Amino acid sequence: MDSEELLAQLADIHLPEPVGLWPPAPGWWVLAFALLALAWYGIRQYRQYRRLHKVCQHALAELERCESRLAAAPADALDAAKLRYLNEVNSVIRRVALVHYPQASIASLDGSAWVDFIREKGESSGMTDQIAAALSYGRFQKRCDVDVDALGRFGRQWVTSLYLHRQTRSPAQGLSH
Repeated sequence: MDSEELLAQLADIHLPEPVGLWPPAPGWWVLAFALLALAWYGIRQYRQYRRLHKVCQHALAELERCESRLAAAPADALDAAKLRYLNEVNSVIRRVALVHYPQASIASLDGSAWVDFIREKGESSGMTDQIAAALSYGRFQKRCDVDVDALGRFGRQWVTSLYLHRQTRSPAQGLSH
């Protein structure tokens, strides 16, 4: 037999069936699940960021309203206005702390325990001894000699540090999930 006869006896080449798109291979299922989980996690993180940002903006706006009420106070009632401003800022800081740390017993803190909590939980480099004394016992005084500009800067700094610089804090320290 010569080679031509042998070639004539061979069957034609049969191509396999084309690969279908469905059902996908197991690797595609794993990839789809991973992408869905990543998208869910990203959306959850974004929603939490937006919520924290909104709460922060609300607290900062409340501090601005406190400052505008102080600025609108008549000059003859400046001491009373400063004391009211101190108590309003202290109240805003306490409410922010209650929202940010709902499981802590913040509402009962006062005096040096309240100041220690503030120093521990947020950025407190702007807290002077005068501000610390005013925050701890200012509401019991009849007259307040605190630097209101420094107190306002400190309040904004502390609120901002809690909500906008959370990378080093664990999620358990934030809002309840």
